[in-house]
Amino acid sequence: MSARARRRLLLGALTTLLLSACAQPPRPAGGAADRWSGRLAVQVEDAASQSFSAGFELQGSPQAGELTLFNPLGNVMAQLQWWPGHALLRNGGEQRQSTSLETLVRELTGSELPIAALFGWLKGEAVQAAGWQTDLSALAQGRLTATRHTPAPQTTLRVVLSL
Repeated sequence: MSARARRRLLLGALTTLLLSACAQPPRPAGGAADRWSGRLAVQVEDAASQSFSAGFELQGSPQAGELTLFNPLGNVMAQLQWWPGHALLRNGGEQRQSTSLETLVRELTGSELPIAALFGWLKGEAVQAAGWQTDLSALAQGRLTATRHTPAPQTTLRVVLSL
């Protein structure tokens, strides 16, 4: 192969690589459940200045789905499942049930998080959630940030997707 042909091949490969780096994360085929994974962090600016970080897998919809959280070694820390009128949290050897997904999310993370809005945000939709402001500008790179200013305490949610 000539030097010129090798340069063309290399240039073509680099162009393909650069274009694929700008692509949106792949979406599930029509009818398939939405599914995301990566890392998430929640920071609550209260007197205790709580923070929480974990690997995660999220699938389903705001109406019915599952959120699994992992420690840095990849072991399951907690699993949250929900469907209409019911939510179940498995945390270690404990199991708690509630009719409110929000209650169990607060127990799990230390803050109320807008799960319904999160599904929209992960799809790139500018969904409104009371008191929350979201930054989707880096979603193509697999990152989103959302901050709740009201009601206090201020809470920040950061998500980094596995692409």
